Amino acid sequence: MEDFASYTGGGTDWEKEAQKVAAQFHGKGEGDLLKEIFARAAEGKRNGTLSNEQIDAFYAQFAPMLDSGKRKRLKKLVDELKQM
Repeated sequence: MEDFASYTGGGTDWEKEAQKVAAQFHGKGEGDLLKEIFARAAEGKRNGTLSNEQIDAFYAQFAPMLDSGKRKRLKKLVDELKQM
């Protein structure tokens, strides 16, 4: 996943997609990961290539893999992005 526009969501390959994303951020902290997600998504919102539906699909795909604290932080980020 180079950017949110290339995120396909759904399908049976979500585990592979998640592994690719995780590999891209190996060694980075949670804060770095959230900043990168927000930056990529904000760029997509600004240039019109990212919809709120795509943001929701991303959240729905990855939230189940997170503990409750991380899921809440990701949800907050999603809500902020959808307000852009």
